[in-house]
Amino acid sequence: MKLNSFFILLLLTNLSFAQFQTTGKIKEVTENGFHEIILSPEIRSYSKQDLSDIRIFNAKGIEVPYFIQSNSEALLSTFEEYEIVSKTVFPKKSTSIIVAIPSVKNNNQLSLFIANADVVKNYSISGSNNQTEWFGISNSQILDDLNSSSEASVVKTISYPLSTYKYLKIDFDDRKTLPINILKVGNFNTQLQKNILQDIKPKKTIRFELLLPQKHTQLQVVFDAPQIINQIDFEISRPTYYKRKAVIFKKVKRESKRKTEIIEEEIVSFELNSNTKNSFTIPEIFEKDFYIKIENKNNQPLTISSVKYSQKPVSAIVELYANEKYSIKTGNKNLNEPDYDLSDFKNNISGKLSQTSIYDIKQISSSKKQVENKSFWQQGWFMWLCIILGGITILYFTASLVKDLNEKN
Repeated sequence: MKLNSFFILLLLTNLSFAQFQTTGKIKEVTENGFHEIILSPEIRSYSKQDLSDIRIFNAKGIEVPYFIQSNSEALLSTFEEYEIVSKTVFPKKSTSIIVAIPSVKNNNQLSLFIANADVVKNYSISGSNNQTEWFGISNSQILDDLNSSSEASVVKTISYPLSTYKYLKIDFDDRKTLPINILKVGNFNTQLQKNILQDIKPKKTIRFELLLPQKHTQLQVVFDAPQIINQIDFEISRPTYYKRKAVIFKKVKRESKRKTEIIEEEIVSFELNSNTKNSFTIPEIFEKDFYIKIENKNNQPLTISSVKYSQKPVSAIVELYANEKYSIKTGNKNLNEPDYDLSDFKNNISGKLSQTSIYDIKQISSSKKQVENKSFWQQGWFMWLCIILGGITILYFTASLVKDLNEKN
């Protein structure tokens, strides 16, 4: 009984100060299944840099598994359908399909959409440029596993030696089984597509020029909260030609011989050059404020029209149910990355997912004015009181257990 009381009290003590600092609502979806939740810069700014403190809950407060997906690059796959010139069936013998291949295209594979069939088919492929004279390409190939449990058709990709024929003929052997229904024929074209970066606007940018002996321009960039930045773009209008070294740094405190001093810690350096686009992909920055220093030497300062800050888009992939309410919470720095079974099945969730978004984002402010209006259990003194009481409780029960053990001995 003593131990049960102790664990209950310890749990309540932890819950009293292990709180999420930011909450948001997830826009309801119209169909069941996996969805992509775009994590806005605002949500990410209030989270840990690795996003390990994000949690998703349903309306009953039950935690919902998810995994994080980076969307900076994606494989975009489109299907190009080819014309089926003819389809000839020789009963109880064979079925021949002639496919027109687009001009100036080397090919070595075709994707066939086939109506479900519990059969195994042998086939051969030949090629022609005039549909009169045919030449062998591949012979005695096998097509199997033609049955899907979730769809009314399957997609099978067949490969053959590289060819440049204008027409391909596929001959299926129908001597042992009935013909299969070829719905369409073509190819999937896959290309790497870069997603649009998310722009982040700073709260303010302070510019000042330092003359002798430094001779450089310095920008102080300030955000409302720490922001992740992956790319910086400069637009410079004057002069026509320039080549300047630039450094991004932050100011940090360092203890030295019982003294505290502020030092400049370099984050990344690059070169501004009139012959380039001046767009820089940089190591990830997660800062509330930082500085950009541009060396001018004996030149006039650059006329900078604008500086744009961007981050790679990131999403949470999660299974949602139609017309149900979900929320997202973050900002609890005591949390570590969750361990969900779903993370082991990332490769099973492919294709373009329906997207939803987060709205009504609220953050618990730490300003003095709001602290005064908080409930007593949200005050700092209450947290410390709980910690002290928890410590006293641990000592009490430990002493009681030792006393009981001594009495038994």
